[in-house]
Amino acid sequence: MLFGVNPPDRDNPFWFTVGGGADPGETLAEAAARELFEEVGIAADPAALGQPVWSRTTKFSFDGTRYQQEEEYFLLRVSSTEVSFDGMDADERDTVIEHRWLTAADLESLTVPFFPPGLPVLLRGLL
Repeated sequence: MLFGVNPPDRDNPFWFTVGGGADPGETLAEAAARELFEEVGIAADPAALGQPVWSRTTKFSFDGTRYQQEEEYFLLRVSSTEVSFDGMDADERDTVIEHRWLTAADLESLTVPFFPPGLPVLLRGLL
């Protein structure tokens, strides 16, 4: 999980999953693999992601813009837990504070918000 801020509200950080939008012509798995590499330096073959394990629609504001977003979540088991922020763009580097590998129990014990809020239930169902 990544820990970061919404620029206009830097006093209220939150945890969130790696992700982002699909570029034109990309499949969702290709977009997920690209975002995973750009944001945390983990290389994954899009085929290894398989089918999404969860979908949701959400509405939120970020940096003064309102979004309605269709989200697809993939499961990937990794052999290394090393993370690198080297591929992040300037906006990501400005808003991401840290990362951490979190269990469902870890998420439920957090004292700050995390997104998506249904993640602990999903993780328990997958593991």
